[in-house]
Amino acid sequence: MVRIAVIPVGGEAVRLRPLTVETSKAMVRFLNRPLVELSILHLAQQGVEEFYFGVRGYHNYRDVYDYFREGSWFAVKYGRKIRIRYMPRVETRGNAEAVLSTLEYYDIKEPVLVIQGDNVFRLDVQDMYNFHRSKKAFITIALKEETGDLSEFGVAAVDENMCILKFVEKPKRREDAPSNLVNTGLYLLSEDFRNFFKGEVGQKLYLEGRLDFGGDVIPTSIESGLPVYGYPTKGYWFDVGSPERYLKAVHYLLKHLTPYELEAEEIAPSIYAQGTSEQSKALKEKIGNDIKNGVMKAEGPVLIGRHVQIGAETYIKESVIDNYVIIGESCAVEESVVMDRSYIGRGAAVRRSIIGRHVYVGDGAVVEDSVIADNVTIGEGAVLKRVRVWPHKTVEKGVKLEGFTVV
Repeated sequence: MVRIAVIPVGGEAVRLRPLTVETSKAMVRFLNRPLVELSILHLAQQGVEEFYFGVRGYHNYRDVYDYFREGSWFAVKYGRKIRIRYMPRVETRGNAEAVLSTLEYYDIKEPVLVIQGDNVFRLDVQDMYNFHRSKKAFITIALKEETGDLSEFGVAAVDENMCILKFVEKPKRREDAPSNLVNTGLYLLSEDFRNFFKGEVGQKLYLEGRLDFGGDVIPTSIESGLPVYGYPTKGYWFDVGSPERYLKAVHYLLKHLTPYELEAEEIAPSIYAQGTSEQSKALKEKIGNDIKNGVMKAEGPVLIGRHVQIGAETYIKESVIDNYVIIGESCAVEESVVMDRSYIGRGAAVRRSIIGRHVYVGDGAVVEDSVIADNVTIGEGAVLKRVRVWPHKTVEKGVKLEGFTVV
């Protein structure tokens, strides 16, 4: 059984900007809660009890610690008792060193599961552990078939027993990839992982500062003859490392998660609303009645958060509306995510976009194929197409921007 999971959260998540300019990637809002909370809940439901964040950098530590603390509230919310700890403040030179430093500091001498803070997945932990044990593996990597671009993944070639023979990190050309099995960043490490860095090969990596799992530790372990295996994961897996992948994951999970998993109830066909307080219940009932009576229109799947207000003649399609959002009359929100406490003015349209937290979208504004960071103001009648706006910026009313970044 696996009791411990380590979550390295040290990168700057450049590809997910502007959402991560001031926010840890693990804490970006996703289905109306922090992204990594879904992973922790999924693992806690399978018996994982201790979670160690390998945090580096101010934003990462502040955001993760201020929300999760020691995790005692988790049992109240989800009925699962967990403990959360943090890597001490040390400068690490890669995600493998973040894991190693955590294992050393807390003197962990048992198999651990490593997950990534910007992934959402469905993994059978016990089955992966049984596979790992049966192979007597040093590292077991959860692999997933990928039919698209492979240049942003580690790619593994395996034999008939799933032993990894070759590993290529981020192949530049398709022909450089040894297969279409990609590294999900989900690793099961044996209890010998710490000792590896005390030997000649591991010491060399450590002294050279080559301490990234995909770029250094995994290929070197394979070349050294250590048993590194690929576990063929059957569940879904998304690397939510870019706005495009973020929306892809949102749309998939909206269609495949149950109302229970969404923490919501179905108030109209494929329209799910959250909230249990008296105020939330009243607003949910109003939205449900407005849909049924044709006051507003919604095409699912749609997830609506707590204390949300939606005006008459508004159209919502395949979107996530977070807590305390206000949407005015005659608006359109399609295939988008609107994060908490944002305001969408009368007659505004948001399509295929991500609207960050506490954003103001003025009356009649249009936002399409864009990513708007937290605390941004978009003036009345502004038109934004394929635009990214950094936090705290203002787009003046009537401005038209296309293919532009506001920094």
